[in-house]
Amino acid sequence: MFSVACIQLRAQQLQKLGSLPSNMFYKKLPNGLELMVIEDNSVPLVTIEIAVKNGAYTEPPEYNGLSHLYEHMFFKANRDYPSQQDFMNRVRELGILFNGTTSNERVNYFFTLPKYNFPEGLRFMNSAIRYPKFDAQEMKGENVVVDGEFQRNESNPYFSLYDAMNRHMWGALYSRKNTIGNHDIIRSATPAKMDTIKNKYYWPNNSLLTVAGDVKHEEVFSLTENVLGSWQRSGFDPAKRWPVPEFQPLKTTDYFIVESALAKVPLVMFNWMGPDTRTDIPATYAADVFSFIINQNSSKFSQALVSTGLAYQISIGYLTQKHTGPISVFVVPNPAKAEECIAEVKKQVALWDSADYLTDEQIETAKRQLEIRQVKEQEITTNYVHTVSFWWASASIDYLTTYIDNLRKVSKKDLQQYVRKYIKDKPYCAGMLINPQMKEQLNPGKFFVSK
Repeated sequence: MFSVACIQLRAQQLQKLGSLPSNMFYKKLPNGLELMVIEDNSVPLVTIEIAVKNGAYTEPPEYNGLSHLYEHMFFKANRDYPSQQDFMNRVRELGILFNGTTSNERVNYFFTLPKYNFPEGLRFMNSAIRYPKFDAQEMKGENVVVDGEFQRNESNPYFSLYDAMNRHMWGALYSRKNTIGNHDIIRSATPAKMDTIKNKYYWPNNSLLTVAGDVKHEEVFSLTENVLGSWQRSGFDPAKRWPVPEFQPLKTTDYFIVESALAKVPLVMFNWMGPDTRTDIPATYAADVFSFIINQNSSKFSQALVSTGLAYQISIGYLTQKHTGPISVFVVPNPAKAEECIAEVKKQVALWDSADYLTDEQIETAKRQLEIRQVKEQEITTNYVHTVSFWWASASIDYLTTYIDNLRKVSKKDLQQYVRKYIKDKPYCAGMLINPQMKEQLNPGKFFVSK
């Protein structure tokens, strides 16, 4: 049961800058592998996750989508388990539930298994991360599977809007924000390309191992050094040898319309280039607080659009990234009032930095709710390992452990500065998804334009 006392205790544990909660322990091995242990004896399970700083942001066009394909090949044959059948037999023997994910700035792989199988589970992870086989026949089958995921995404009518937005926002660097990839690149991928990815990014000094559950950190440290300590470091920093190109600021505001017969109602998306954790960490906290407030039904933005019937739904989000996080506003306009809705969105955005747009009560409530949300995330350690690796890759462990303290410092002035620096009067991309029949009726080209 989650309690207020628990929230207060965890908040106190995180309050000191740079400190870890009492059940979290960090160590860096001599080979550069970072290790985080989260002790939680509530259930006799252990989750082992290894994360790598790889993903779409490392992909030039000729590799677009291959970080995701590599993720799939991780769970195939390797040196110690020379076939997919051998791999799956070992999964069953150890009672493992496994999965992996690929995002813009991180690829992660994770096993959950009974605590008594943890040592063998760690050795099994070692085999997969260090000695993948990239069997040509297995790859042929997996190329089709990964491309099938892509096609399923395309069947969602909103995918075409998101994809078009990425192309308009990121231009020549589109592949660096396109996790799903490119059909032709995925289908034609070879074991040699998998080896190239491995030799660039799959090194201990570019990885984080997180172990969470019914374990003792001293034992995990010792076993990890024994099992993974011989994994040789790269001798170079992948981020410096293959630097991610800088995303250039938008020069002009860009409106576009995407047609889809599958779209039942219009969907409008506004995107700005937001802060990143390399150059403006304070603005990332302000972005979280601001987004939380705007998303509430009581916000002036919601009142002006949803409560008046101009829109069915609104939301705003900011994705914290090391390399330019996007700020996204989503609006589902009432088709009968679409023109008025778009005009009101622009009007409200222009007011976002006004002294009276956000109240002190809204700001304090947002900070408190975000604090509670972060503390609650720690309650299920099987899932929290993913949160840890996300922040490790896109910010730092210190960013995670000091988040609450820095969140508390956010003021109305900080929120106004955030809006003025990244949103108000700044170039943006705006896209509308609409079906052909409704497009003919509404003629959005006359009002969905930059003015």
